[in-house]
Amino acid sequence: MDDTREAVSAADTLVAEVMQALARTCYDHKQGLEGQWQRGEEVPTEELRVALQRYRSFFDRLLNI
Repeated sequence: MDDTREAVSAADTLVAEVMQALARTCYDHKQGLEGQWQRGEEVPTEELRVALQRYRSFFDRLLNI
């Protein structure tokens, strides 16, 4: 296998790992918020605002690929 094919394969692996890490981070954050709601806790507006900003930023980055 030549170096170019190896580089593309390595890049693909790296992108997959980063996507999995991002998905895990989003899932963990969502689980935290949902856990607070299920326990009847009030989630501060600022925390919800920051969550929306993170989702928007993540989505914008995906669309700009």
